[in-house]
Amino acid sequence: MKRVTGIGGVFFKCKDAAVTKAWYEKHLGIPAGSYGHTFNWQDGQAAGQSGTTSWSTFPEKSDYFGPGDQPFMINYRVDDLVTLIAALREEGVEIADELQEFEYGKFAWVVDCDGRRVELWEPVDQPLIDFHG
Repeated sequence: MKRVTGIGGVFFKCKDAAVTKAWYEKHLGIPAGSYGHTFNWQDGQAAGQSGTTSWSTFPEKSDYFGPGDQPFMINYRVDDLVTLIAALREEGVEIADELQEFEYGKFAWVVDCDGRRVELWEPVDQPLIDFHG
């Protein structure tokens, strides 16, 4: 019997849910209705583009999520990280760190309107990720 087969959703508390939804729609292009947004994926076995979603645990004292006591961080896949970061910078979005590049993709971090650090990832084909290595 299969148990978890992927990430079904990400949920977090906000000071003002409407303001936060509007921020994500404007700056990251995620349209949100009354219940949020659903991302649709193709089966990795299907012809064409496939996608992966990573789930990983981190030590309680990890600083990977940035300063402070943020209990989680969301990683969003993007198509063109360099162009997106330039656009976000022009829009006045806080860029948390410099872009980093690894064999499995490019990463950058922004801070949303509620002060949460958000990770943006432009993956390469078939990434093999070891976040703790």
